[in-house]
Amino acid sequence: MTGTGPRERGERPVSEQAPAVAGIAALAIDCADPPALAGWWSRLLGGEVEVDEDGDATLHTPDGLNIDFLRVPDRRTVKNRLHLDLRSTDLDAATRQTEALGATRADDIYDGGRWQVMRDPEGNEFCILRPR
Repeated sequence: MTGTGPRERGERPVSEQAPAVAGIAALAIDCADPPALAGWWSRLLGGEVEVDEDGDATLHTPDGLNIDFLRVPDRRTVKNRLHLDLRSTDLDAATRQTEALGATRADDIYDGGRWQVMRDPEGNEFCILRPR
């Protein structure tokens, strides 16, 4: 069966309730040192880091997602309400590799084995998923 939705017709699907919203431009992460944290994520995900005149940074990932790192004066004190879920080809190897780059396990958040919760160098949680 051939699809006939907006994507198949070469159109960008939009929300009927908010058609002026054109999509996600970036995921923003508050942090103390934007260039350093963007550099760390670049070592993990690949991509190019761009630092603006204010000292904020954007990671342009190979997948096309832009991640903005924005300087804020306060430190994170509670669990993230939004986080990245990263694909893996091997959960154990990906966990070891992220630890080698400076991430730490967040087994206090979840320790069930279906995925691994990690913290980046500034304490922001993210998950590494098992391969599908």
